[in-house]
Amino acid sequence: MDNVFVMDHPLIQHKLSLLRDKNTQTKEFRELVSEISMLMGYEVTRNMSLKEVEIETPVGVARTKVLSGKKMGIVPILRAGLGMVDGMLKLLPMARVGHIGLYRNPDTLEPVNYYCKLPFDVAERDIVVLDPMLATGGSASAAISYLKEKGVAHIKLMCLIASKDGIKKINEDHPDVSIYCAAVDEKLDSHGYILPGLGDAGDRLFGTK
Repeated sequence: MDNVFVMDHPLIQHKLSLLRDKNTQTKEFRELVSEISMLMGYEVTRNMSLKEVEIETPVGVARTKVLSGKKMGIVPILRAGLGMVDGMLKLLPMARVGHIGLYRNPDTLEPVNYYCKLPFDVAERDIVVLDPMLATGGSASAAISYLKEKGVAHIKLMCLIASKDGIKKINEDHPDVSIYCAAVDEKLDSHGYILPGLGDAGDRLFGTK
């Protein structure tokens, strides 16, 4: 598994356990997804560029650092990726948000694109793709391919749980894309769901199960 970063911070792992629990209800599930996303965001943004500036404090002058370089963008894959947006925006309120709508054909398990709206300057931004579950990897790979077609050169993928199959798919299709996740689960069932996973993230986020 290349370019995979599994975040083992105790808070992330604790909250992920609550997220997996079948007894966790919609409100708490939604809050946990946002909280975990914010915590993971610290690591995803670790390599952001800095520049030194001079700041006048109430008692003197300080040489300190601020963000520089390319602007950020976040692109959730609809619909489950929406649950991760607020957590990331708490860290990156200046980030632009695009949306890519994909669903998985239940028979072929292949992604079908039904919606896309991106910032006008998406090619000039570093993009983080948000998708809670990296199962077969088909939807995430298709979203990344579409972003590359639009000129995006720097892309990271952030998910809560990844399967080994999904990681392999991204590694093969997009070896330049780093994957950030909180856990790697062993396998998929016959319907393409991650086992043991946490069920359908979209249904649990929006109460449609």
